[in-house]
Amino acid sequence: MTALLWTGALGSWLFVVTFLIDGATRPGYSPVRHPVSALALGPRGGIQTANFVVCGLAITTGALALAPTYVLLGVAVGVFGLALVASGVFRMDPMRGYPPGTPDGTPETTTRRHDLHDHAGAVVFLALPVAAAIAAFTLADTGWRWYSGVTAALLLAGFSAFGTAWENDDPRAGLVQRVVIGVGWLWLGLVFAHVALLG
Repeated sequence: MTALLWTGALGSWLFVVTFLIDGATRPGYSPVRHPVSALALGPRGGIQTANFVVCGLAITTGALALAPTYVLLGVAVGVFGLALVASGVFRMDPMRGYPPGTPDGTPETTTRRHDLHDHAGAVVFLALPVAAAIAAFTLADTGWRWYSGVTAALLLAGFSAFGTAWENDDPRAGLVQRVVIGVGWLWLGLVFAHVALLG
């Protein structure tokens, strides 16, 4: 079980490292404006697609190791991991100037694939704060309970802020999303590591 927990931790952290490096080196892509999901578009789109799927599966594997001791936490993290996989299977539509040559705006209509991506993203952004809230009540250590509770609150506020920024096509929407993802995925990886070290 310890190996599965470390797999979940590495999947959490690798996801962030991959999109940060890819986004910083992708021609025509603005990490400040564009969301992480947009990296699944264009000639190098396979990198982020694989990032969603591989890291989502790694996190889901880690969730299986959490479940015997922390049932509800394992379920919430498993849902989060599977939603990440779905986010990779169903890509968002080109929009807002990316990939290069795409009109700088939001299409009036979107494809079914894009809609499914949005639904998967909503599950991602809900399941992680739910997992953090569950951890705030189930982890044994008081420090971890406080850390998890604060993380849950930050994630809910941050995902709401990103949603507003995205709807308004705020030029800093991508930056807001990256900060929130950093907070959440770092916490998740540390929880996996904490439980692994306890074992």
